[in-house]
Amino acid sequence: MKIFETHAHLDFPDYDKDRQTLLEKCFQSGIEHIVNIGIDKKTTQASIKLAKRYPQIFATAGYHPHNADDFVEDSLIELIKSPQVVAIGEVGLDFYRMNAPKDVQLGAFEKQVQIAAQYKMPLVIHSRQAYEQCLQVLSRYDLPKVVFHCFSGDETDARKIIDKGWFISFTGVVTYKNANMDSIVRMVPDEQYFVETDSPYLTPVPHRGKRNSPLNLRHIIEKIAFYKKQTPKTVAQNTFDNASEFFLG
Repeated sequence: MKIFETHAHLDFPDYDKDRQTLLEKCFQSGIEHIVNIGIDKKTTQASIKLAKRYPQIFATAGYHPHNADDFVEDSLIELIKSPQVVAIGEVGLDFYRMNAPKDVQLGAFEKQVQIAAQYKMPLVIHSRQAYEQCLQVLSRYDLPKVVFHCFSGDETDARKIIDKGWFISFTGVVTYKNANMDSIVRMVPDEQYFVETDSPYLTPVPHRGKRNSPLNLRHIIEKIAFYKKQTPKTVAQNTFDNASEFFLG
C-alpha cells in the first residue's frame, strides 16, 4: 500500500532527536512522498533544505495566518523559485485564535493568493472559523488547484469547496469519537480528497496524546475506508493519485 503524506511539519523541533530514523521508517513503510509545509520564511527554508536531502520530500512556501504580520511579498516570490517548492501554503485565515489582526490576515492571504494565481501554483489553505471569508477571497482568482487542509468545517462548507472542483484533506480528527466527520467523508468524491497527519499535531486514535508522525496515516486511511465502505488499499491509492496530480502533475 503506497501512501502520500500531503501535510507535515517535520522540520519542527519535535523531531530533532530522531528525524532521520523516523523518515527512514516512513519510507520503508510505504510512504512514498511527503509534502513538508512552510508557515513562514524560516520554516519554508527548512522545508526546502529537508527536500533537498530526501528526494521523497517536497516543500511548500507560505505565511500561515498566525504569521501574517511577518509576510513579505518579495521573500515569498524568491522562495517559490526553489525547484523543491510544489505549492504555496499554508496560507489562509484563522479567526479562532486571532494571533494576527483580521485585516492583517486578510491582506497577507489575498496577496499570497494573487501570487499563486500569477505563478500558477497550487494553494494549501488553512481555514478556521473563516470558510466563508476564505472562499470570498479565492473566488476572485483563477485557481484550479486548491486544497483546504485539516478540514474542520461543516457539510455546507464542504459542498462549496467540492462544487468549485477543489480538494479537502483529512487528518487524524476523523478518528476522534466526537468529531462527527463520517457524513462529510462520505460526501466528498473519491477524486477530491487527500490524507495528511499535520504532524506533530492531531495524532489519530489509538495514539492520541502522543507526538504525531506520517507513520500514523494508516489509521486515518482505515477510518476513511470504514466510512466510505472501501478497502484501505483503495483509499490509499485514490488519495495517492489525487495528491500526485495536485502537487506533482
